[in-house]
Amino acid sequence: MTEELDPARRAILTLVCNTVVPHIDHTPDPHGLWARTASEMGVPAAAEQMLLDLPPGQREGMLGLLDILAQQGLEPQTQASREQTLTNMMLMGGTEAMVGVGGLIRLILFLSYGLPSLTEPGAPNPMWAAFGYPGSPGPAARTDHGITLTTPDGDRLELEADVAVVGSGAGGGVIAGTLAQQGLRVVVLEAGGHRDEGAAAGLEVPAYQDAYWRGGPQASADFNFTLMAGSGLGGGTAINWTNSLRTRAWVRDEWANAGLEDVGTDFDRHIDAVWERLGVTEDCSDASGTQQRMGLGAERLGWNTSVAARNVDPEGYDPATAGFTGFGDQPGYKQSTLRTYLKDAFDAGAVIVANCPVERVVVEQGVAAGVVGTWTDPQTGRTAQVIVRAPRVVCAAGALENPALLLRSGIGGPAVGENLFLHPTVAMSGIYEEDLKAWWGAPHALLMDEFESGADADGFGFRVEGAQYAPGLIGSATPFASAADHKRLMARTAETGVFLGRIRDRSGGQVTIDDDGQAVVTYALTDPVDVATMHRALDTLARLHEAAGATEISVLGVNPPTWRRGDDLEAFIARTQRMPMRLGGIALFTAHQMGSCRMGSDPQTSVADPRGELHDTPGVWIGDASAFPTASGTNPMISVMALAHRTADAIAHHAGIVEPVPA
Repeated sequence: MTEELDPARRAILTLVCNTVVPHIDHTPDPHGLWARTASEMGVPAAAEQMLLDLPPGQREGMLGLLDILAQQGLEPQTQASREQTLTNMMLMGGTEAMVGVGGLIRLILFLSYGLPSLTEPGAPNPMWAAFGYPGSPGPAARTDHGITLTTPDGDRLELEADVAVVGSGAGGGVIAGTLAQQGLRVVVLEAGGHRDEGAAAGLEVPAYQDAYWRGGPQASADFNFTLMAGSGLGGGTAINWTNSLRTRAWVRDEWANAGLEDVGTDFDRHIDAVWERLGVTEDCSDASGTQQRMGLGAERLGWNTSVAARNVDPEGYDPATAGFTGFGDQPGYKQSTLRTYLKDAFDAGAVIVANCPVERVVVEQGVAAGVVGTWTDPQTGRTAQVIVRAPRVVCAAGALENPALLLRSGIGGPAVGENLFLHPTVAMSGIYEEDLKAWWGAPHALLMDEFESGADADGFGFRVEGAQYAPGLIGSATPFASAADHKRLMARTAETGVFLGRIRDRSGGQVTIDDDGQAVVTYALTDPVDVATMHRALDTLARLHEAAGATEISVLGVNPPTWRRGDDLEAFIARTQRMPMRLGGIALFTAHQMGSCRMGSDPQTSVADPRGELHDTPGVWIGDASAFPTASGTNPMISVMALAHRTADAIAHHAGIVEPVPA
């Protein structure tokens, strides 16, 4: 029997849903955005199920919150009073209340604007018409990417390999493909599943659930950041925005100074190898109206922009579906590892097991001996232990999960989990006077790189980029001061463009593990250089919107200031820079996680040596963005792949293959 809320909790949840998304009399209302309530769209039932599906601790916390809300006497209150009650609880109830009430409001908004119709199966969300948003491109032919997964027949699967690779994304996929082509026996274990991108149809919520770490946007343990990371076969390459950028010279110099000396002199061959294999091109970078506005503002201010190079196959490319790339590759032209290096690995005989998180690295007599994981059938829930015996283990589970794996295994040394870099990101929206069709074209087609070198901050600058159009994420991220104001902003969604300011952080956060061995992420943006860089980014975003013709500008966060044309821009910028950069202030996001198991010469400050092998455990290698000595500054995919190609070269030599890894 399906679990249900008791009647009292269901009633208060429904009341809160209809307080956040109520009926409001408004003329005109051609698409019913103002008139529709959360109940009319089936949101209370969907919210109930999502609350019941939370992990036990979170579920009990949210159900307890419903009980507290019931004690506030919301039922007889007016709409304005109910809104004020929710606001007071967030602002004056302490951290737990701020997180709980804020999270419940965001969930309701996310479901209201992100899901297809909950009352008419197969129909689009009725709100989307008000945005001029066409919704999903629709299902395509099923694809398995030419890869057949290995699944256990019983309750135990034992495999022998020359190399066991944990993770299948930008790092693990490259290492698996290159080494398998060299003739080594390779086994790849991936914690996530193999998503059918054809049937997924580019839908936002299923993509978060199936292809993102822990099911979608996640708060850090200190609630300062929203974390977004890939989790599934292909890792982040399956859901990233395909921005392909070479590692910058000043970053390569830093890495060379950290002990990776050849990166300063002989890194181009690795970059060129992955660039060619991915088919990187600038021919599939059509700019949406938002990015055209970004270009216009930059031109008026004399700032440099560039066309984004992307790992996209021009054959079959269509800008009308390019904007859904963060929800998977439904049209089938993204050159992720699924279509490149993992396919190469499979074709060369590699064994690939999905839905198999690895619990620990097996170490015998101080050296790598393999890995142990647990496979789960995603359909039936049946489990099996998977043991891979191998003298070489590549940890490429990502900068959030790699430290957890090493900590559970008791290896890696004192620096494991330290120096986590996140490329802290802020979002600033501008409302314009025409439909920007932000869903059309690649999320990253035009880049503003005027300030990326950080000439006045020793290489720690920032970049300005566009954002993927995601109605659920937009609805939940749009500040909620009142239901009427939120609907007013959502009614202008078609004319709203979002610019992202992403800094290259100098100081990092930390990954530890809880009592269950699960990753715990904390990060406080307090470094003076990083704070100053973020202030410059906020200044730039505001001036860019103003120069581009925005009539209204707001930064995403709690109680943010708003600028309207005719207001004092300098005063607005100053107000944004007074907002705290933490919970309760500016909303901070990250889609790039790096450095938590970094390479270097010093075993006290780095986890792996300059080739990528652990200082304290021969045969265990770090093979993804967690190996970065410092943050890349650019979107990290190409840097990850090039560094992994370099590490594959070192592993091949370790295995007795003297010829270089093929370019």
